[in-house]
This record gives sequence, C-alpha cells and structure tokens, in this order.
Amino acid sequence: MSTTPTPPATRTVLAAGDHFVLPSLLADEVRAATATADTVAVRELTLPWPHTPFGPVAEVVEASGTEDELIEALQGVEVCVTQMAPLTERILANCPDLKLMCISRGGPVNANLEAATRHGVAVCYAPGRNAVATAEHTLTLLLAAARGVGDTHTDLRAGVWRGDYYDYDNCGIEIEGATVGLIGYGAIGSRVAKVLAAMGAHVLVHDPYVRPEQLAGVAEQVSLDDLLTRSRIVSLHARVTDETKGMIGAEQIARMPRGSVLVNCARGALLDYDAVCDALDAGQLAGAAFDVYPTEPVPADSRLLKTPGIVMTPHIAGGSQQVAHKASRIVAAEVARFLTNEPLAHCANPEVFADRA
Repeated sequence: MSTTPTPPATRTVLAAGDHFVLPSLLADEVRAATATADTVAVRELTLPWPHTPFGPVAEVVEASGTEDELIEALQGVEVCVTQMAPLTERILANCPDLKLMCISRGGPVNANLEAATRHGVAVCYAPGRNAVATAEHTLTLLLAAARGVGDTHTDLRAGVWRGDYYDYDNCGIEIEGATVGLIGYGAIGSRVAKVLAAMGAHVLVHDPYVRPEQLAGVAEQVSLDDLLTRSRIVSLHARVTDETKGMIGAEQIARMPRGSVLVNCARGALLDYDAVCDALDAGQLAGAAFDVYPTEPVPADSRLLKTPGIVMTPHIAGGSQQVAHKASRIVAAEVARFLTNEPLAHCANPEVFADRA
C-alpha cells in the first residue's frame, strides 16, 4: 500500500521593515536565500522609522514600533528580520515560537541580548553594511567643512554674495599636503584614510587595536595627543565605550592647531558639542561637520543651529539605497543558515546554541 509523503512544515518569517530597509526588500531577499530550504512563508510589517524618530522601547534603545505591535505580529513566527524592531523581555515572554532575530544593523542595540539568550532566541546583526556609505558621507562633510560650504551655501541661498569669503583669513583648507587625523581605523575609518591618502593628505591614525601592517602605505599610527597637535583636520571614527565617551572636549580641541576642522559621523557621545561651539566662536576651530548629535533630533534651541562654521546633516551618513539592499542580503543569508542548521556568521549570543546542545 502506497503512502502520501508528509509535506514539509512551513517556517514563518516576519519581515519587519521600515521606510529605509523596506519590508519588501527583506522579504524578497529571504525568499531568494531560502528558495531551496523547507517551505518558508514571509509576513511583512512596516515600522514608522524614519518618519517617526527611533527611541527607547522598554529596556532597549534606538528602536521603532511598540511592544504590543511586535507581540501581535510575531505570533507563530520562528524568525524575524528587521532593522529597528525592538526585542524586549516582554516581547520574548509573549512570543514563544520565535527562535531567531536578525537585525540588519552594525550592532543589535535594539535587542535585549541577555533576555534573548535566556529565552533561547539567537540574535544576529549585519556588520559593515553601511561602511561605504558612511565613509563617503564623512568625506563629503569633511570637504564641505574644510572649504566653508555650509555658510557660503546658506548666504547664497539667502541672496547674499559674500566676496569676503575670499579673504585670506576666511579661505578654506586643501586636502593635498594637509595632515588629517583619524580617531579609529575600522571599516569606515580605513576607507576614509585610503581616499585622503590618494588625495595627497598625510594621514595620522589613533587606534589601539590597529596592526602596523594595516596602515602600510596609507597612514601613520600615533598617540591621541600627537594626532591632535599635528592634525589640521580631525575626524572621529571610534565606537562609544566607557573609555571613548566624551573623549574630545575643550582640552583636546585646544591642542589642535588654530583654525582646524573637526568632523564627527560616528557617535554623538564621543564629543563635547558645547566645547566645539566655544572653539568656533573663539576661532580655535575654523569649521566643523556633524551627522550625529548628543540629542536627536537636534533641539530647536541648540547652539549647533546658531554657531557659524558648522555643516550638519540629520544622521543620514549610513543611508544609501545600496545599504538597504546589503543589509537585507546579510540578514537573509543568516535566515538560510539557520533553517538549514548551518553555523550563523554574525551571531551576538552564540551561547544559545550551546544551551540547546
């Protein structure tokens, strides 16, 4: 007597996208990556970021959406791919089917890793997804600040032709022949360094984790004090840790050559912004450029909005269409590995699998 084969069980994935990493991009990449795996059903959910700024959700930070919204969407879901959805203790407690959370960001800051591990949920992330975009944006702001593009653009849009911008004291800085200091030499800083070196800059790097061979032919490794005292342009590329938080303040800015330029596309917590405004007002700094801030959105009464010499963008350095596609492909590949029982490439809590063994 013949028997009918039992069809494979359906594995359900939630693509919780937003208006940048679209749910459709996540869903399409998951379907493509899992085409040869067991039957996969993909649901889509659209979170409000960036139309609504991210913020804390319960105990996690930089998240979009609500706990209730995610709890409802995750019922019967084994895998969630997202950029901004929160993963909190309450969500984990109310979503027993969830086994994998793939966050398409450089770090899983919107996940409670300790709680996820206790609930047996693996959390993956997408390192390097926006390194190219952020490096290119950093160079854009660096060049704009060095040549005074922000103020000259604003004046000209207001119908004011400022011939005095050609005065010697108001002229900008060329990159060729300039000494540029980079604090941090990871995926972003190393790309910035290579472009600056190709433009003829002498590049200094302060990064305690960089190996000499990584800098060969590109940059010179120096102490932070040496970098500050020698660099006409300084750009921040460090992660925020207990050691780096507030690492550049009034004392450090005072060591830089008068008329220098300071750039930050990394994290707002690295820098004392009031000290920057003071230095710009005093002429110690000739210009500054920022994509990140201590409070986001920037408050309407912030000195940053009133101090001349600052070029600003609203935390968009990591935003390009290519980034959205890269991020989706990275997390979709993790879904495929998970569903076929292969090791995950970028798991933040691999001890989950040890507990299952």
